[in-house]
Amino acid sequence: MAANSQFAIAVHVLTVLAKGGGERVKSDYIAQSVNTNPVVIRRLLSNLQDANLVVSHVGASGGTSLAKLPKDIQLSEVYKAVACGEVFALPPKKPNENCPVGKNIAAVLCNLQKEIDKSVNEKLRQFTLRDVIERVDEA
Repeated sequence: MAANSQFAIAVHVLTVLAKGGGERVKSDYIAQSVNTNPVVIRRLLSNLQDANLVVSHVGASGGTSLAKLPKDIQLSEVYKAVACGEVFALPPKKPNENCPVGKNIAAVLCNLQKEIDKSVNEKLRQFTLRDVIERVDEA
């Protein structure tokens, strides 16, 4: 089962934009850095723009830049912007209600999911894009 890579790609994209020094960066350039199709990047940039993390301009002189300083972009905002979904999903079919496990497991797992989501957001709130840039520069 593949994990959702949207968050990781979004952080990569924002780091490229931050390293652009405020200049507008084209999606083709970003796509080369991420090693993906520019269409994937443009879709992701749309989500990031909706979250007010980037500003995109179309046309020959277009491109994308950060809407905020890296120190002001919390990784929890990025996670929320790309709608990563839950860490795990419940099965599409309802369990057997006549089974002692089946009748209670969905509620238990749903509560566990909420606790995990809360923990992920709390942890990501401790880091900013600037923290990522500093770690990239140190590597």
